[in-house]
Amino acid sequence: MLIKIYPENPNEKAIQQVVEVLKKGGIIIYPTDTVYGMGCDITNSKAIERICKIKGIKPEKANFSFVCYDLRHISDYTKPIDNETYRILKKALPGPFTFIFNANKNVPKLLSSNKKTVGIRVPNNSIARSIVQLLGNPIISTSIHDEDEIIEYSTDPELIHEKYEELVDLVIDGGYGDNQPSTIVDCSEGDFEIIRQGKGDLSQYL
Repeated sequence: MLIKIYPENPNEKAIQQVVEVLKKGGIIIYPTDTVYGMGCDITNSKAIERICKIKGIKPEKANFSFVCYDLRHISDYTKPIDNETYRILKKALPGPFTFIFNANKNVPKLLSSNKKTVGIRVPNNSIARSIVQLLGNPIISTSIHDEDEIIEYSTDPELIHEKYEELVDLVIDGGYGDNQPSTIVDCSEGDFEIIRQGKGDLSQYL
């Protein structure tokens, strides 16, 4: 199923439809402020397993990020964050960053067998955040890659739908996606270490 949602003013009924799919254990493909993502309800282990199967990876090896509505969700899955780090997060988020923190015991057991850290995203995209807000908890997310040698990420939602319609339950057309992923920042050792430079420029917030 492909549904159109406009990022400037997401339709409430459409967002509700997406959330109902997630609550039933469905998998969605949705826009962020960087590349399109594939996601499911963080509390649904069968849905997480389905995404792992689609991606061809074992859950314990998966580097999924948790897409949150705001900073309040972050503390649900991470060990306490110091005031200086929190201050920078408040400036940088919502934004095109994935921050890696030390995980606490609330991280789904399926993912946490060998994992001591967790990647957190608060994308600056009204569709993604509206979904998470209405769902009431984060969604597990992974980027949509493209086999094309020149284009690393799929940007056209209609082509994404053609490719994934048999594998996922719903694809959101929120306009063309970006071809640049988020900047990954490791905060697990107390500093801000750039693991992958992507769309976000953290230096302006430090």
